[in-house]
Amino acid sequence: MKIKIINKSAHALPNYETLASAGMDLRANIEESITLEPMGRTIVKTGLFIELPIGFEAQVRPRSGLAAKKGVTVLNAPGTVDADYRGEIGVILVNVSKEPFTIENGERIAQLVIARHERAEWIQVDELSDTSRGAGGFGSTGTK
Repeated sequence: MKIKIINKSAHALPNYETLASAGMDLRANIEESITLEPMGRTIVKTGLFIELPIGFEAQVRPRSGLAAKKGVTVLNAPGTVDADYRGEIGVILVNVSKEPFTIENGERIAQLVIARHERAEWIQVDELSDTSRGAGGFGSTGTK
């Protein structure tokens, strides 16, 4: 699939690191480093603007290494970039660790996954079909 992109950063375009990778790393495009205090959050710009085909979204997801090693993750994971959005891609990062974290220009801060999606058409009814689970919600299927 070909997607139009404008790159206003000094960094290379996002790319797949391996043949089987689902996501491409997004890099911070900032003039000065940003220190994210514990429980602090910020929007980090990427310098990237994309034009997705209708029926697709770009999902902004955390990088597992950054989350596991530093406690920094994407707050609204996954963030969605809609096909009709033409602004700069930003990443909402949050620091859930007990230590400040400094974001440097060019640092890999999130990953971008391109995904197809469907549009739903609601059919209003008075009742739904029965299932073995029924209305069992949070935790109803157990933990083991």
